[in-house]
Amino acid sequence: MGFQAEGQRPAPRPGPGTPEAQAYLRDYAALLEASPFPSLVLDHRWDVLLTNTAFRTLFQDVEPHPTALPADNFLRFVLFHPDAATVLGDHESSWCLPMLAHFADTVERHGHDRELQAIRRDIAQDPIMEAAYRHGLPHWLRTVGARAAEHDGAVRPLLHPDPRWGATDCRIVVETTGTLQDMGCTRLTLVLRESRRRPARHPRPHRAASHLRVVHAAD
Repeated sequence: MGFQAEGQRPAPRPGPGTPEAQAYLRDYAALLEASPFPSLVLDHRWDVLLTNTAFRTLFQDVEPHPTALPADNFLRFVLFHPDAATVLGDHESSWCLPMLAHFADTVERHGHDRELQAIRRDIAQDPIMEAAYRHGLPHWLRTVGARAAEHDGAVRPLLHPDPRWGATDCRIVVETTGTLQDMGCTRLTLVLRESRRRPARHPRPHRAASHLRVVHAAD
């Protein structure tokens, strides 16, 4: 099991380094923990600084991975973890492509960031992922419109391990306080909806190692 859903709230991961920022994040972790919905704080690289118990519960059955755990780097989890689609429903169209769109925009603004460059190299090393990034993503954006790539307000499917939720939807709410913004960070909350997509008793899919289907290139 990749996560423990119970026990004490973990200390913030090393992040924006001043004592004042660390004190703020410790207090913000208490606010995060009060939310009943999965919530996390991440930076512009999608490195995760904070999560709450509801987030760890959502991903509790995710297997260990050297680089793509959801509480380490959420973008890497979405793109590269073989278990991603066991939690993130309609994985390619609802999660991968919007995240790739945000990544492409972030690379334009922070092109010299070493971690972003490393993610770009990992994308390039996966032929299917590279095809999706270079050809499928522009075609998808032309087809569905740029708004589909936005996180805030988007309603996306989830497969929750708790049978009280099961196969459901979440609305993503993006919030950035002034202090988080100064740190280059933001908060994402997955507001769960009542289960209505399919019965929770159905088995959840298991991802193969190569987990993106070929995305059609531009016309």
